[in-house]
Amino acid sequence: MAKIVVTGGAGFIGSHIVDRLLPGNEVHVLDDLSSGSTENIPSSVTLHQLDIRSPEAASFISEFQPNILVHAAAQISVRISMEKPTLDTDVNVTGLVNLLHPLSRTSGAQCVFLSSGGACYGEQQVYPAPESHPILPESIYGLSKRVGEMYLEFCARAWGLSYTSLRLSNVYGPRQNPHGEAGVIAIYCERLLAGNDIVVNGTGEQTRDFVFVGDVAEAVGLSVEKRVVGEFNIGTAKETSVVFLANELRERINPEAKVSFGPGRAGEQMRSVIDNSLAAQVLGWRPTVELEEGLEQTLAWYQSKK
Repeated sequence: MAKIVVTGGAGFIGSHIVDRLLPGNEVHVLDDLSSGSTENIPSSVTLHQLDIRSPEAASFISEFQPNILVHAAAQISVRISMEKPTLDTDVNVTGLVNLLHPLSRTSGAQCVFLSSGGACYGEQQVYPAPESHPILPESIYGLSKRVGEMYLEFCARAWGLSYTSLRLSNVYGPRQNPHGEAGVIAIYCERLLAGNDIVVNGTGEQTRDFVFVGDVAEAVGLSVEKRVVGEFNIGTAKETSVVFLANELRERINPEAKVSFGPGRAGEQMRSVIDNSLAAQVLGWRPTVELEEGLEQTLAWYQSKK
């Protein structure tokens, strides 16, 4: 039985990771509940309501001595990262480093880090992008994720800490908070179910690689079990345009709703799709949920909350 801490474990992706890791392990959640919810945490899991940047969070890692730290907590908004770069860096870099130092004192410890595929690579030169693609982020958010990976590489060399960095594409699914800086699927589902129109930022021709949250949780589970070191893309290698997605959800939920267009957002690239062949080869991971099935599961969850 491994001792595992999942930061951000009360949130959208983190709570699905907790569900995947819970059987056979002692799982604790470290979350400040700024965006997560206690409703997402099973009763058998201990919640430590702490900010990842705090001395108390570092002390908890030092005292608990987990075998594995799954770092899902983050400032996730591309827009906010461009408007408030010091906040993004403080949370995504300082918060990570605050936990890595005490974690490295536990012999054989591993950190599974949720990074970003599209945001790290920026405007791609090849499609889909492999892990060897140049790192040319278009946003401070993407930069902060790459800096986090560089800290992990340093910790591996200097302190012997094992790490796996999962470069996620655009994650969607049940439990995603439709407020604030959620993904477009969550936002569109909520607005359409409420009988409202939806707005597409930019031309709508921008593409994203949408990966289902359950598949992401499985990638984390395999990373914990196989303890492979390095960076791995976790996506579907398939592009879907935002305008296609908007019209698809409109037809499913409220065909009378209108789709309008607004200004594009700073820091967002035009096309984003990542190659998952290395994850298939080394982790034995492949996406199993097609977009149509994932949308049905996601929509059913939002409808159940109405």
